[in-house]
Amino acid sequence: MGKALVILPTYMEKETLPVVLAEILSRPQADVLVIDDNSPDGTAQIALEWAGRDRRVHVMVRAGKLGLGTAYLAGFRWGLAEGYDCLVEMDSDMSHNPADLSRFIEETDKGADLVIGSRYMGGKISVLGWDFKRLLLSKFGNIYASSILGSSLSDMTSGYRAFSRRALERIDFDKIRSGGYAFQIEMAHTVLLTGMRVREIPIIFTERAKGSSKMSGQIIREAVWLPWRLRLRQVKSSLRRALGLQKIKEAKG
Repeated sequence: MGKALVILPTYMEKETLPVVLAEILSRPQADVLVIDDNSPDGTAQIALEWAGRDRRVHVMVRAGKLGLGTAYLAGFRWGLAEGYDCLVEMDSDMSHNPADLSRFIEETDKGADLVIGSRYMGGKISVLGWDFKRLLLSKFGNIYASSILGSSLSDMTSGYRAFSRRALERIDFDKIRSGGYAFQIEMAHTVLLTGMRVREIPIIFTERAKGSSKMSGQIIREAVWLPWRLRLRQVKSSLRRALGLQKIKEAKG
C-alpha cells in the first residue's frame, strides 16, 4: 500500500476538527494535512496543537478565505512534493465518515485513478439531514452536469474522493479555475478526458450537525455555468485536433 494523505480544508471548524482528526488517526492508513483559511474561531491553533503531538498531522495556514478549490490544489501540490501516492479529499465537518477511508485507499491500490464517494449510486439517495430543496438541488445539479458533459458518473459534485498520484501528475493545476462544487465537477471531468480509470463507491453523506453550510449563490452560479464552459473547451479541442489532422493529410497529399 502506498502513502496516503487526507486533505482537510477548514474554515470555522473548531468544534468538529478534533473529532475528525481523532477518527482518522485511529486508523493507520493515512496522514493528514489541515489547510485552514485563517479561521477567526481558532481552528488553525487547534490543528497546530495536534500537529505538535502527532507527526502524522501537518498544517498549512493561509492568509484568508481563498476557497475550497484553491485549498485542495495547494494540498495536492504539497502532497505530491512529499511523495504521497494517494490523496484524499474529505470534509472536516463530519459529513464524510472516516471509516470509509480504507475503501478509497484500497481502490487506488487496485489501480483506480479517481475514486468518488457517490451519494446516488444505483438510483438510491444516501443523504441524511437535508431538506427536500437541498436534496433536489444536489440531485438535479449532478444530472445537469453529467448530461452536458456526457458523463455516466452518478455524483460529479461529491467532495469525498481519492486521487492517485498518477492522475494528479497528469493534470495542469494552473488550468483549474473553479471552486466549490464546480471544482469537483471540473476535476472529475479532467480525469475522465485523460482516459484514466474512474470508479464510484457508495457512501452515506450526513449533513453537518454544527456550524452552517458554505453553500452560496455564487457557488451555485459557478456550478451552473461550468459544464457549458468545459463542454465548449472540449469542442474547441476536438476541432483543433481535426484541423491538425486535415492539414497533415493535405501536406501528404
